[in-house]
Amino acid sequence: MTKGWTKSDWRGKPRIQMPDYPDQAALQAVEAQLAKYPPLVFAGEARRLKKQLAQAATGKAFLLQGGDCAESFGEFSADNIRDTFRVMLQMAVVLTFAAKVPVIKVGRMAGQFAKPRSAPTEVVDGVELPIYRGDIINGFEPTPETRRPDPSRILQAYTQAAASLNLLRAFSTGGFADIHRVHAWTLGFAEHDKAERYRELSNRISDALDFMNAAGVNSETTNELSRVDFYTSHEALLLEYEEALCRIDSLTGQPVAGSGHMLWIGDRTRQVDGAHVEFCRGVLNPIGLKCGPTTTVEDLKALLARLNPENEAGRLTLISRFGAGKVGEHLPRLIRTVKEEGANVVWCCDPMHGNTIKSSSGYKTRPFDRVLGEVREFFAIHKAEGTVPGGVHFEMTGQDVTECTGGLRAVSDENLADRYHTACDPRLNASQSLELAFLVAEELTRQREDARRVAF
Repeated sequence: MTKGWTKSDWRGKPRIQMPDYPDQAALQAVEAQLAKYPPLVFAGEARRLKKQLAQAATGKAFLLQGGDCAESFGEFSADNIRDTFRVMLQMAVVLTFAAKVPVIKVGRMAGQFAKPRSAPTEVVDGVELPIYRGDIINGFEPTPETRRPDPSRILQAYTQAAASLNLLRAFSTGGFADIHRVHAWTLGFAEHDKAERYRELSNRISDALDFMNAAGVNSETTNELSRVDFYTSHEALLLEYEEALCRIDSLTGQPVAGSGHMLWIGDRTRQVDGAHVEFCRGVLNPIGLKCGPTTTVEDLKALLARLNPENEAGRLTLISRFGAGKVGEHLPRLIRTVKEEGANVVWCCDPMHGNTIKSSSGYKTRPFDRVLGEVREFFAIHKAEGTVPGGVHFEMTGQDVTECTGGLRAVSDENLADRYHTACDPRLNASQSLELAFLVAEELTRQREDARRVAF
């Protein structure tokens, strides 16, 4: 346990991006109730994820992190959970075949209810209202009543997260994740008339599975082909929620965040002496740290020391988010800082947040080519620096939305209004997500071939 740390210490630190609840008595009652509820995840699961992330830091595994921008109460359904889970499994199979290492599957699910915002208020039809901060805090409808922070939403978020995790655990172990079933779905994607470049890789995966089956290695002979480890993650933004679900691990005596397997600190809330860093430094869970263009060398050094003072492998994942064309300006200095400090980190690329634009039709969107461009720059810079690109982080959904432009099905600005469902940021749809996995697989294949040439 971090010496002298308690789960409420964050309350004495500067807090930003969190609501001021008008009814403090109601908030305290909700916190007291939530503190009695069972944790959503368990210490052993968090420790297992940390061990797997330690492998990603050295190139012996690869992190795939993806899911909703902000989970919604209104769109919550078993079908939506299933569809996003299915696409992540498809992506993981493609990446596993290309990288020839295990893919760690972490969903932005069962807890991603709060969102940082660039301004505290917005003007709608001439009326200034509190900004929407995610369903765990307030509602999306632009009325004074709905936008008022409501602590009862915290309990609704917990209930939805518990139901989501229950379903995800069933899908992970109940046969739905069988690798043959998952690849059959991917074959359907590769049959698209514009998917010829992905067909060869898809067919090679089929050949490998056929060979394994002929050799007697299949879902009937090994559980590893019919089940998966699947973890959850979210931004640790609403600290009242995080504190109430924090527990003590009975095996180690360390505090564990019971709200999700992995927590991350956003680029807006990474102040070394701020409340969010203070909370996250004390829990045993793996921690992600978003690194944007304003992250300085001094910031990074202080955060490395604060969040991982024992330099534990798998503890800290640095999630870069710069924007296409800007990675070369910022990432190399951060990589060199980590090298100089001798820090154990997983390098992960978030190509979503730096590539948000306003379309000609007025919708916020993310062009597929810019998302892919940032991923390619991320791989190229790690190759030049001699470091390991350990993972990718996407905002995505299994639904057939039209929120990001481009991709195989060529979503255009004019198409955005067709199925634009997000309450916050635009997400890759199922087809775009899987296509991106194939393109990332090409980068991983090149990386593996380069390593082989060096070895010989």
